[in-house]
Amino acid sequence: MPELPEVTGLVAFLAERLDSLAVEGVELASITVLKTFDPPPQALAGAPVDGVSRHGKFVDIDCDGIHLVFHLAKAGWLRWYDEVPKTPARPGKGPIALRVRLSDGSGFDLTEAGTRKSLAAYLVRDPADVPGIAALGPDPLADDFTRERFAEVLAGQKGQIKGILRDQRIIAGIGNAYSDEILHAARVSPFALVTRLDDDALDRVYEALRAVLAGAVLAATGRPAAELKDAKRQGMRVHGRTGQECPECGDVVREVSFADRSLQYCATCQTGGKPLADRRTSAFLK
Repeated sequence: MPELPEVTGLVAFLAERLDSLAVEGVELASITVLKTFDPPPQALAGAPVDGVSRHGKFVDIDCDGIHLVFHLAKAGWLRWYDEVPKTPARPGKGPIALRVRLSDGSGFDLTEAGTRKSLAAYLVRDPADVPGIAALGPDPLADDFTRERFAEVLAGQKGQIKGILRDQRIIAGIGNAYSDEILHAARVSPFALVTRLDDDALDRVYEALRAVLAGAVLAATGRPAAELKDAKRQGMRVHGRTGQECPECGDVVREVSFADRSLQYCATCQTGGKPLADRRTSAFLK
């Protein structure tokens, strides 16, 4: 799933290419991708692109006051064309969900692999009309997301630190991959209860959060959309690297599997050398 750094890179990519252009048309190839009905897709025809921005993991293209907002979900992506195929995007079994044609002949498709379709697009007059945006927590790279603000955000939370980092209502933009990376850099167990983390551990999580995300944004900035996924994979130190050496201590990177995802961690760096139980509990293997 694209997370804050990749979405930031994608926004920069689109902002550069959509500058001074207008939307020629929007074609729906999936009957479920568009979650709104007013304004209709036809309202974008001829609208100039005024800007591109990010809200958490959402991309927001402002077209003369009408916002095309999309969330790429787990298996979605954007395919850019310097020249869009002339054949209209039609409903079917292919990966294309939505196509945008621009005034210079360029454009892009929103695509989604697999059978579980969760990519979502919205046409709204105010981005806050998108429920997922309205519910977002603070942006972790915002200037005002200080250590004190981080403490305020965590106040009253009782869950495991990894789940809290991934909860978009608490902090916007972090998903499964970067929560693994942040906690590895902070030397904190993904199963640690936030109520049991002392100030030193929370300092480390905050500093790692800012550093890991900032570094990943820097790596993503200036890359074409087609390269952002690979750049994310290459930048991972533990996530997706089960069985490989931890780059910090040389121990093996371990995994905990769940029904629809997995997490990776280093026992030496994060759990005092004790492997975590591979089940939905915070207990250690005995």
